[in-house]
Amino acid sequence: MTDPSTPDIFGLAAPDPIQPALPEIGAGPETATGILPAQGIKAAIERGDLRADRGIDEAQIQPASLDLRLGALAYKLPASFLPGPTKTVEQKLAQFALERIALDGPDGAVLERGSVYLVPLQESVRLGRRWSGSANPKSSTGRLDVFARLITDHATEFDAVRERYCGPLYLEIAPRSFHVRVREGSRLAQLRLRFGRPRTSDSFIRELNERARLVHDSDADAPGDEIDIKQGAIALSVDLKSAGPDEIVGYRAKRAEDAIDVDRVGVCEPAAFWEPIRKPESGGIVLGVDEFFILASKEKVAIPADYAADMVAYDTQVGEFRVHYAGFFDPGFGYEGDRPAGAKIVLEVRSHEVPFLIDHGQIMGRVLFERLSRPTDRPYGSGIGSNYQGQALALSKQFRR
Repeated sequence: MTDPSTPDIFGLAAPDPIQPALPEIGAGPETATGILPAQGIKAAIERGDLRADRGIDEAQIQPASLDLRLGALAYKLPASFLPGPTKTVEQKLAQFALERIALDGPDGAVLERGSVYLVPLQESVRLGRRWSGSANPKSSTGRLDVFARLITDHATEFDAVRERYCGPLYLEIAPRSFHVRVREGSRLAQLRLRFGRPRTSDSFIRELNERARLVHDSDADAPGDEIDIKQGAIALSVDLKSAGPDEIVGYRAKRAEDAIDVDRVGVCEPAAFWEPIRKPESGGIVLGVDEFFILASKEKVAIPADYAADMVAYDTQVGEFRVHYAGFFDPGFGYEGDRPAGAKIVLEVRSHEVPFLIDHGQIMGRVLFERLSRPTDRPYGSGIGSNYQGQALALSKQFRR
């Protein structure tokens, strides 16, 4: 919380003090640990473990996460930072912030490509013993090539809310390919809460895949033939062959000067921002250094109602590139009713250091599966307005289809 010895030169108001709680979830050992589902998130809001001065909207509650809303101010920074174990975010802002930007008008403000910003979020949390949180950009945020990373007071790592943390949340925002327009209430990131840390072995994930069809490849002869599991995570590869009539297998970001409004759906013309990548006649495609690509997985993924998943964003063992900025997959993703039909994963890819050649079927990353404390009562899908259920290769929701 705010150190009274530090002047509040930017007008940041700390939330009222709230004491850590020890919430009870689950009916027994088999459900005592895991990610909190939608109904558990709603209960945490009612208890005050998740709170906001203006209240939390029902629409923010996702199948296994909570959408986080931007506050009324953004702070332009000279560089990314973490506060470290001895400082609050407010103290670091007092030292380093360059400019204060109002977001509370109807048009909000444009966050410029190549700059770094920090925004206090409307939500705050209190976590008890064995409770922790993790955050990730929302799918549309990742597909716009926007880094959106959660920070807490005294944090030593991004996107993590430590056990027993009680206090405010902040979001670092760094647009990479495009300028973006945001405003107070824009939702760029989401938070998962977790009780304990259930372990999953390679053998358990293999058995679960055979039973629940988590990941499958239509090119394989049998459901388990294509599965590559390492440290409890299933490998996903890139699809450079399954092109539609237009032969498009991906998109490369252009250097556009217009800003994309993150809150407006279906209004942007793709051609102004993206160059189509067509199916290669032979070989693969080259990821240029610091170019941003939208591609799709060869495999299809289906997440049961009692599981959630997370993509490993950066694995130097498969290549010097980052894949999938928005890593959360919700329970119910890839399901048609009770049937695990599967849906492709859209891969947000940026190469580092050197150009990198990728071929069809090359491993791009791995997806980790983790159980929920109990099945969600709000599975991903059209029933809750999910934008990407049953997706193939697709740009973010801001673009015309």
